[in-house]
Amino acid sequence: MSDSDSRLPEGKIPVLRVMPMPADLNPAGDVFGGWVMAQVDIAGAIPAKRRARGRVATISVNAFLFKQPVSVGDLVSFYATIVKVGRTSITVDVEVFAERNPENPVVVKVTEATLTYVAVASSGVKREIPPEEPA
Repeated sequence: MSDSDSRLPEGKIPVLRVMPMPADLNPAGDVFGGWVMAQVDIAGAIPAKRRARGRVATISVNAFLFKQPVSVGDLVSFYATIVKVGRTSITVDVEVFAERNPENPVVVKVTEATLTYVAVASSGVKREIPPEEPA
């Protein structure tokens, strides 16, 4: 594990933070991978929706890597960064970190993923992404 995998990203604000509960566990006692995937999809959609200025739908999961298990009591932080904007689609990288063991805090990167979202009109068909607003 690299040093950057053992601390939260500096200067970045998570788009989502959540603490899994006992109902989210698999029979082995770890959080279900599907729970993590669902949270990653929500986290990635947040900046995609902002950039698209409206509804988006997940069109593909380009990469998904589980690096460490997630446990009940972990504070899980999701950092999402837009890496590409196309005519109708937005690709987002999501990094997931778990803060665990509050009496002796430890941070571990648990997941990284890349997802692509498509902008969707109210009628349900894909639409063009509006130009980026000037800063």
